[in-house]
Amino acid sequence: MQFYYGPQMPLRILDEAEFWKHQEEEHTVVIRELVTGLEPEYVEALFEWEKALSNTHQQVVSFIESVVRSGYYIPVQLYQQVLQLVTFCLEESERFIELCRQIKNDSAVVANNQTAVVVLDHIIRESEYFIGIARALLTSR
Repeated sequence: MQFYYGPQMPLRILDEAEFWKHQEEEHTVVIRELVTGLEPEYVEALFEWEKALSNTHQQVVSFIESVVRSGYYIPVQLYQQVLQLVTFCLEESERFIELCRQIKNDSAVVANNQTAVVVLDHIIRESEYFIGIARALLTSR
């Protein structure tokens, strides 16, 4: 992501969050569908994560709509709320990565499925990419 958006930066980071939260939501489905016989505790955790990520995605969409309706003038209070949401998104992605690593390292079914290991590593890298973008924004304010 480029950082020359100036006053549009909060909208730009919301666009990124919207995309990546949707990706993470879809990744819960990919893992469940790819790993036949995945342990029930991981299947349940992935269903719960799918719901949580969907809720976050919807919150981000709502904030995007608020910023657009504000005529791209972002009042201080809204800007602070955007930063809080981005912080939440970052922390949520860190927790999602923890689950992915736990599945990768502790699931007996995944241990015997090299494709699943590769896919989980890819999913983890994608979430880490979003975390990097979010951290860059939060430290540049």
